[in-house]
Amino acid sequence: MTPEELVRDHTVYSCVMGSRAFGLATRDSDTDRRGVFLAPAPLFWRFEKPPTHVEGPADEQFSWELERFCALALRANPNILECLASPVVERIDDTGRELLSLRDAFLSQEVHRTFVRYAEAQHKKVEAGLRREGEPRWKPVLHLLRLLMSCRDLLRTGELVLDVGEERERLLAVGRGEVPWGEAERWMERTADEAGRALSGTPLPAEPDRARVEDFLVRVRRASALQPDPHDQVLQRVPGGGLGGQP
Repeated sequence: MTPEELVRDHTVYSCVMGSRAFGLATRDSDTDRRGVFLAPAPLFWRFEKPPTHVEGPADEQFSWELERFCALALRANPNILECLASPVVERIDDTGRELLSLRDAFLSQEVHRTFVRYAEAQHKKVEAGLRREGEPRWKPVLHLLRLLMSCRDLLRTGELVLDVGEERERLLAVGRGEVPWGEAERWMERTADEAGRALSGTPLPAEPDRARVEDFLVRVRRASALQPDPHDQVLQRVPGGGLGGQP
């Protein structure tokens, strides 16, 4: 079973991400797709394990195997948590619906550390570009601001909402380079401070509900193990396949 076949035949959830999910799409925006596939349990019984992620097969498409996706979500990975909050779902089955029902189990106060740390890393890259080229790359500045706003609002409300709403035009102006760098940087600092203050009164729990997520994963794996083994189907097509043939 190729990686492409795993994505094609075993995707449980796929969505649109990027500008189209954030309410920042323009006429020239790409369509970024992200997904989660469930590798059949028998594939884990062999020496060669199924991939933890697959890039493609279409352009701008990336998918994670369910266990890897859950592990990253429990660590409050911003990209993963945002996938669970996408307003544009393209494909979903019963397993995918249960995964989405666990959104609150993945959320914790850890989001402050991971979101802000990611924003700080992007800020350093922007500053390096500014020193090198005399001007920042404005698209990363836009998304850095968006991420900090998302973190602040998540800590305030306990809910992750991707659409930037009424901040759309202001953020797009940043992306077009129409906002002076100093003003954009002060906006970043102010939003980061607001996120820090929101942490003290957040409704989010201190830690994610790992046990609840693990229960889901074990049940899904057990159900998958009861399905026909893809390897057995291959053996049935091979003359003399199986353990009873000649050594």
